[in-house]
Amino acid sequence: MTGWWHTPVMVGEALQLMRVRAGGKYVDTTLGGGGYAEKILEALGPDGLVLGIDQDAEAIAFARQRLKDFPNFRPIHDNFSRLGDILDAHGIGEVNGIVFDLGVSSHLLDQPERGFSFQREGPLDMRMDQDLPDTAEHLVNDLSRPALEEILREYGEEPFASRIVRAIIDRRQVSPLKTTKDLADLIYRAYPRKLRYGRTHPATRAFQALRIAVNDELTALQTALASGLDRLAPDGVLCCVSYHSLEDRIVKQFFQRHKASRYGEEQDSRALHILTPKPLVPSDQEVANNSRARSAKLRAAARVAPSTEPTRQFMP
Repeated sequence: MTGWWHTPVMVGEALQLMRVRAGGKYVDTTLGGGGYAEKILEALGPDGLVLGIDQDAEAIAFARQRLKDFPNFRPIHDNFSRLGDILDAHGIGEVNGIVFDLGVSSHLLDQPERGFSFQREGPLDMRMDQDLPDTAEHLVNDLSRPALEEILREYGEEPFASRIVRAIIDRRQVSPLKTTKDLADLIYRAYPRKLRYGRTHPATRAFQALRIAVNDELTALQTALASGLDRLAPDGVLCCVSYHSLEDRIVKQFFQRHKASRYGEEQDSRALHILTPKPLVPSDQEVANNSRARSAKLRAAARVAPSTEPTRQFMP
């Protein structure tokens, strides 16, 4: 059952960093199929609480069934950008740990009808929350040339954004782009011929960029990190697994901005002790077992407890 949805990446390392404590309160902000939440609940025991947040209604339904034997689990259909409001609604002040497993779940990639993957033909959708108003089809067929180029450059770091958008504009003057195959084939043809046969498909960056834009993923992450730090208990841990450089950069810069000063100096009330001076990456064995783990990076930081020197770091 777990393999059908998503295999959590570096879950052992994440739990070691979080040091789940009996009676604690934890948040899995990207519930998916419940992989991280399940491991936290097992370590937590019968006391405490785990909130699992996901904007995909299918993920909530799946995790609710999978974790039905844990009475201290609460699934919440919402966007993690509203973390502060969610905690308020559930009468929770501080939490002891927050996990972010970013990116798109394997389940969504494997569902052609959700339109996330260029490897399977489906509608150009890409909405994690099906109630969102705009799809990827809307972006590629309705946005201006400058707006589309900006999305591909900023969210996909696509070096051939101009060529791709020029091809999109030419195509939509004849007929709109409707399916993932339509767009992937167009991008393939727009790419320089000698670069079409590399390790990754030419459409990889563009599809990532459109997905991020449709779901406003980077803004949501920045908002959720700030809200999470506000609600983190002393010595509580923020644990983030990212899958591309844009996410990882946001997490790294957020941790650096709130990095604690040297021991003995006055600390900011929102100071963090960075537990992973360098991001952790999956082992060769984990990548062999789960190819989608290959680009993952894990960063974690703990909120500094008053009058204490946080010395904990990851020990392999």
